[in-house]
Amino acid sequence: MGHTETILNEVRSQIDAQPEPLKEARVRLELARSIADTFHGARYTYRSGSLAQHTFIHPVGDGDGGLVLDRRFYPELGPDGGGQTPAKIAAELCALLGPAVREVYPGARCGTSKRGPKISFARPVNGQDPTVDLVVALTRKEGSGLWIPNLHTNRWEASDPEKHVELFTSGSESHKRTRRRVVRLLKAWNKQWDEPGFSSHNLTVWAWEFIEPGMGMAVALSTVLTQAAARVRAGDATPDPAGVSPNVRLLIGRSQAEKRLRMAAEALTEALEHDDDREAVLTALSRVFRHYVQAPAASGLAGKAALLRGAAPVSTAMLGLAGPAAAVPATRAYGDQEYGK
Repeated sequence: MGHTETILNEVRSQIDAQPEPLKEARVRLELARSIADTFHGARYTYRSGSLAQHTFIHPVGDGDGGLVLDRRFYPELGPDGGGQTPAKIAAELCALLGPAVREVYPGARCGTSKRGPKISFARPVNGQDPTVDLVVALTRKEGSGLWIPNLHTNRWEASDPEKHVELFTSGSESHKRTRRRVVRLLKAWNKQWDEPGFSSHNLTVWAWEFIEPGMGMAVALSTVLTQAAARVRAGDATPDPAGVSPNVRLLIGRSQAEKRLRMAAEALTEALEHDDDREAVLTALSRVFRHYVQAPAASGLAGKAALLRGAAPVSTAMLGLAGPAAAVPATRAYGDQEYGK
């Protein structure tokens, strides 16, 4: 194993979800699903998102799932029925979930997110209090997938969250393991900005597209970043892998997104090119995972020059200078420049 893989594993040890909150998120989602199964006209429930795909990172956030309704009970609901919008049915499901969840979690509350009821539990585990987002969905008369709510616009939108889980958890065990690890690393990289550039779904789609069987984690991460940067630079779209939803959208401008991807890709390439030099790999990866990897301290002449640029006084003895070399004029820093006195 080279240094790049080793240091990426050190990053993983910092970002992987803790077992206790992760277990609690699963328990809470299953509780919500069991209650939703009793809703009038319920057909079945499902798991989706990071919990189903095994790509949660620390801290554990929301567990995603959904309730699919039997259309025979709701002939007026949705685009394939009478056109009734989703706000009312989402509120009715929330009215069932809230009191039932409070029998187990007395402080729980049910509100709404973009896609349906959102349950908060008011019982932290290791400082984390996972929520549950439950989509209320309808089957589609034509085409695959489901109609799911957009409660921000009070409209229905086509999607296939179940197919996404099937695709993103497909492949051999080693292929799935590498994909999961890379997705987690990509999520941690993306969250280092106050304004993340990409949705978790977008990063997962790219990992599913670009990682080939047999790739190691470091090469797979480098490949995803390189291929994604090229796609964004070319202005090409990222289609929904299920073929149901519109193209996956960036969260920031294209040029800014391309720059982030390109700089990370270049740093990964540099790390892999110097894979036998731990300091070189640390330096490169600190440009990708600045919150998790510290670049090695400067050494040699570069380190001495860095000392000269610092605010603290530095003696020639500290720099190892003697004789004529010790005749260094005093300096004072002004911004990025220095002026002899």
